[in-house]
Parts: sequence; C-alpha cells; structure tokens
Amino acid sequence: MRPLKELLRPNIERLKPYSSARNEYSGKEAHVFLDANENPYNAPYNRYPDPLQTELKALIAEKKGVPAENIFLGNGSDEAIDLMYRCFCRPSIDNVVAIEPTYGMYEVCADINDVEYRRVLLDDNFQVSADKILGACNRNTKLIWICSPNNPTGNNINQECIIDTIKRFNGIVIVDEAYSDFSDAPLFRTRTTEFPNLVVLNTMSKAWGCAAIRLGMAFAQKDIIDVMNKVKYPYNVNFLTQQHAMQELRNFDVLGWVSLITQERERVLKAFLDLKACEKIYPTDANFFLAKMTDAQSIYNYLVDKGVIVRNRNKVRLCGNCLRITVGSKGENNELLSALRQF
Repeated sequence: MRPLKELLRPNIERLKPYSSARNEYSGKEAHVFLDANENPYNAPYNRYPDPLQTELKALIAEKKGVPAENIFLGNGSDEAIDLMYRCFCRPSIDNVVAIEPTYGMYEVCADINDVEYRRVLLDDNFQVSADKILGACNRNTKLIWICSPNNPTGNNINQECIIDTIKRFNGIVIVDEAYSDFSDAPLFRTRTTEFPNLVVLNTMSKAWGCAAIRLGMAFAQKDIIDVMNKVKYPYNVNFLTQQHAMQELRNFDVLGWVSLITQERERVLKAFLDLKACEKIYPTDANFFLAKMTDAQSIYNYLVDKGVIVRNRNKVRLCGNCLRITVGSKGENNELLSALRQF
C-alpha cells in the first residue's frame, strides 16, 4: 500500500475540518450549553447530536468485535461509499475498479464524483480472480470495490481472491459485508489491523431490520477513519437514529431473526425448484436469492399485478431473465409462492 498521504486527494490532505461546538469541549462534563445557538426548550431534540457517536460506537464495538476508534458511522452505507470517492479520488483523473454485476451505488457515486468506473465481469459462477481485478487497474486506480456476499448474485466472493487483491493492490480495497450476517464465511471486518488498506462496510439495514433509521458502518485502521471523520458533515447521524440503534443493540437478539430468515431461505429455495416458471436457482449466502425464470419481465409484471414486489434484474449483465427475491416472513413467502404456482 502506498502511504495514505499519497492516496488522499491533495485538498483533503490539507483540509481543516469544521469544528463543531460539541467537539471543542469533548471529554469534559458540562450541563449548561450556550455554545451552539440552540433553542433551550424541547429537550432532548433541541440539542445537536454527538458528532462522533461515542456511546453508540462503544456498543457497536462490543457487538462487532472492532475497537471504537476503528469505526465510522454514517447515514447508511451509502455515505461511507460516497466518502471514499471524496477522500481519495481526484475528479476526472483517478479511477476505481469494481466487480460486475454488483451493488449499483458504487457506480452512481463514481458518476456523481466524476470518477472513472471500471468493471470486471464475473465468470459464470459469479466469481473472479485477483489477476483479473488487478489487470483492470492502472497507476490512477485508487479504490477497488468487492461486495461479498454480492448483490445481486447472492454468493460470497472467493476469500483467497479478496485476500490476494488486498495484499497486491497499493490503493484501498473496500469489502462490503452488508449481508455477511446471513453467511458462514469468515468476516473481513476482524482483519483491518492486518491489512492497512482494507475498509469493510456493514449496515443496520439487513440483519438488524433497521433500514428506516439509515445507519451504515465502515471499519478500517484509525488513520482512514480519521480522514472520513474529517470530511463528513458534522452531525451526519441524527439523535433519533443514534438512540434507536442503541436500543436495538441493547435489547434485541439479531441471531434469532437471522436463524428464521435462513430457515425460510432454504424452504423457499426448495419450493422454487418445483416451479414451472423457474429454470435455475443460483447459490446464495445472503437474505435473498437470484432465480432464472422462463420470462422474467412477464413474471415480474404478473407479480406486481398481484401486489407482490420483487426485483427485476433482467437487464443486468449475467442476470438475463433473472429475478432477485428477498426472503420475507413465512406469510409473505407463501403469498409469493402461491402466486407463482398459478402463473
């Protein structure tokens, strides 16, 4: 890996971050707040939230097995994705490399930030080699995106490929583990101390059932986290999100939900194999699966008319005639299967 200073955009390396009122007295006890031009009424919503989410990070550190100083929290994982571009990629000069097909926001953020987005097509088993990924890179490649389990394919990317890529690439490798709770594969978030150029994404939206509160996470060595905190907006995670996330982390056993979903996943996969409208089910390590259908567009339209919404991936490379199906509750899954048996 090149020194972090060489990877950063020069303006970001020189940046003096905005110092919020709450940052300046950090570490000291206070009870009278006359520093931030807040309304003194309507507590607790009148106060700006903790800009570094200290209490919440402590809980996440306990749950995820990662030190709090190695955690960045944002408005969904999408904020962390966008920050990677804003911190490291010079517009119209640098580029990033990503597997294809994969999560669409990597490319959207590249387009927004005017950064070239290079695709590396997966093989027929939805796998790729480090040689192929690195072969798409040049001296201006700053980031490599690997989603594992991958969206929309559902499978884990070969761990040896990911490790080889991290070791050989001199920029930043981002491994998106949004769906890792539904997989038995070893977690990369526990290896950030081993790899200084590794950033791992995670979220409260999937296994924790908290998509509405918009809380994403990034795990990395402290110097990368410090840069992300320098560039982010001061109060990027609101008070309500922080409070609800702490409530969930303290009071709920996410493993129970994961177990229910993975059991339903296996039941629905078996049922799909008996459907006349289904030609193939692809292996999955996520809370969704990719199914090749006889006519994905017609089946999608039929399901919409029935009030059942799935994701039509027919126009995505390698996913022709495929629908992406999220594993729902038993009742939701039964309604989907009943509709498809009548197609």
